[in-house]
Amino acid sequence: MIVDFLFIPAVVMILGASVLTVLPQKIRASVFLVFPLIALVVLWTYPDEYTIQLTFGDYELVPVYVDALSKIFGTIFALIAVVGGVYALHIKDVGQQVNALVYAGGALGVTLAGDLLTLIIFWEIMAISSVWLVWARKTEETDRAGMRYLLVHVFGGGLLLTGILWHFSETGSLAIPSFPDLYTIPSVLMLLGVALNAAVPPLHAWLADAYPKATITGAVFLSAFTTKSAVYVMIRMFPGWEILIWVGVVMALYGAVYALLSNDIRRILAYSIISQIGYMVAAVGIGTEMAINGATAHAFSHILYKSLLFMGAGAVIYSTGKSKLTELGGLASKMKLTLLFYMIGAFSISGFPLFNGFISKSMIISAVGYAHFETAVLLLLLASIGSFLHTGLKLPYFTWFSESKSDIKVKPLPTNMLIAMGFGAFFCILFGIFPGLLYSYLPYPVEYEPFTIYHLVETTQILVFSFIGFWILRHKLIGEPFIAIDTDWFYRKPATVVRKIFVLSVDRFYDRAEEGVLGIARFLTRSFKNPMTWLNPINNKKNEASSYSPAMEVAMGFILFTFLVFAMVYFF
Repeated sequence: MIVDFLFIPAVVMILGASVLTVLPQKIRASVFLVFPLIALVVLWTYPDEYTIQLTFGDYELVPVYVDALSKIFGTIFALIAVVGGVYALHIKDVGQQVNALVYAGGALGVTLAGDLLTLIIFWEIMAISSVWLVWARKTEETDRAGMRYLLVHVFGGGLLLTGILWHFSETGSLAIPSFPDLYTIPSVLMLLGVALNAAVPPLHAWLADAYPKATITGAVFLSAFTTKSAVYVMIRMFPGWEILIWVGVVMALYGAVYALLSNDIRRILAYSIISQIGYMVAAVGIGTEMAINGATAHAFSHILYKSLLFMGAGAVIYSTGKSKLTELGGLASKMKLTLLFYMIGAFSISGFPLFNGFISKSMIISAVGYAHFETAVLLLLLASIGSFLHTGLKLPYFTWFSESKSDIKVKPLPTNMLIAMGFGAFFCILFGIFPGLLYSYLPYPVEYEPFTIYHLVETTQILVFSFIGFWILRHKLIGEPFIAIDTDWFYRKPATVVRKIFVLSVDRFYDRAEEGVLGIARFLTRSFKNPMTWLNPINNKKNEASSYSPAMEVAMGFILFTFLVFAMVYFF
């Protein structure tokens, strides 16, 4: 049993993180790769419906439950941890390495959790470890962004935990439930906690705030785990909640619009995460076997192409030190491989045939159509146009092809960053050409063919007309050198007032209270130093009794000490 516990994939990753802390710097980054590889191998040794159970008091916990859904999510989480580890081989910061591995382990723990207690534990491990990848840049701006990120996720975890405890009080069960479309207080609380991690508007501003400020390598890990583990939990617990169809549609459009408005390259990619998660959320709302397969496949594909896009954006920032479209341009001849790999990710997210985004996004849209939500289909197709415009056209055009800025200096990339991008690009093309490699492991048998004449013609029309529209309007899409305020306005704007009321006022109150207590203490100290002087307070003349002050000090001290001892015994 102990051996089984130690080889749980999530435990392997977290124990591996502790090992990294004692390793020499020269081998630490390489050893990082060993632990997600071990976790991946262990995961694939588990047969379907395999469980590991542990006794916790009167309860049976299930830290590992393996079925087709958990295995495919666990596989992509472990795989992207390896790719991210290769991308970060040049990093020497032990804090980033340890927390990235713990973060990946937390995502694996959520994916394989068979009970609610295990799920919430790994859920919070993810929140605590991931914030370090923002703080690791060690600037005042990232310190504030990391704190906002942490507070939001603590709040979301609190909602989830409250729902879990409420559900447990009503049912007495810690098993992960699959709720029907039934709006009870515990189910809604749990959904809200999960929706926050999925970046559902208006609970999404943390993502666009924190991800662009993370370290170059940290953003790659952030793009893969938090939102997709939330999608996994949605699939597991809330399939068929019809409200999620429209929530997903709003996400797809909302993220696309804000990505078009953004100027920072990683902020564009952050908003596009929200847009792409919208497709998955809508599919969960449909809840049919085809829709669940589509959500799962798109989560798998999204992790691959989104991490590739963040690696490409990170390479630009590493080489130039700049992240704004208004500061970039003319890099095509200087960063050819980076451009190639980025465009493979861009073609994937845009749904080009023969790239992995096409085989998953088209399945979701088809599932929504088969469920007769025609309006939702049209809006999701509109969001697809947005994906191509902001990630496939706007970002690469103004980064690589627009007029070169004279002050840009490009330094060479570490080879490992290019190798990692190559891995990501390879998988995007592999699954795009051979969708059966992914379809055969989806939760339900797949009866879907992506390469039909209808799908190919529809996609080609969308891409061609989107390109024409972009080319006509390209000079209006570069963006402005400022941040477009989102729903974070509601906690940024009143921040000064809130700080005065709840921080500065409280600090002043405790300062005054401390000064008062210290003043009383000083007065009592002076007064009890020689209590015999109290016998003649007017002329303060010494009398015979005052000569016994040392003995009186001892007596008073003994009385006070005895009183304290009895008080402690009585109360504790």
